[in-house]
Amino acid sequence: GIKWMSSLEAKFEDAKDKKPTAEKLERLRREKINRFRNRHKISVQGTDLPDPIATFDQLQKEYKIHPKIMENIRAAGFQVPTPIQMQAIPVMLHGRELLASAPTGSGKTLAFCIPLLAHLKQPRNQGFRALIISPTRELASQTHRELVKLSEGTGFRIHMIHKATEAAKKFGTKSSKKY
Repeated sequence: GIKWMSSLEAKFEDAKDKKPTAEKLERLRREKINRFRNRHKISVQGTDLPDPIATFDQLQKEYKIHPKIMENIRAAGFQVPTPIQMQAIPVMLHGRELLASAPTGSGKTLAFCIPLLAHLKQPRNQGFRALIISPTRELASQTHRELVKLSEGTGFRIHMIHKATEAAKKFGTKSSKKY
């Protein structure tokens, strides 16, 4: 038979019958992520970028960050990630290369220290496994301090080398050849 209805009823009927397609759901998800990035003034370039995080708790849920590192993040008083941390941490945890720019005091150090410790997973007695080169002693000291706090209780040994002669005494004369 013929079903008579107004155009308004027809639109409502059509909307009820249509289920969201995978493409539409993906488009809506991308729009939501773009709104999040715009709200936090996060500008990104590249393809297939991981989604930013909104909370540090997502690191444990989505990336299985060591519980002790998560505990140290909370103990240090970090409650919500800064915009640079929101996007840089997931990018680095996905093993992607990153060039990031953010103002002083925006949390860049923590943004690269968390993924660094996550990639190392656990301490091993294999010598130096990561190297961070800093342009100034002040920045090297800040990075060292943050890594020590972040890795407390995990077994990682964090060292700061600022003079080759001191390094030779501390790590042995053969250390420069070995590492």
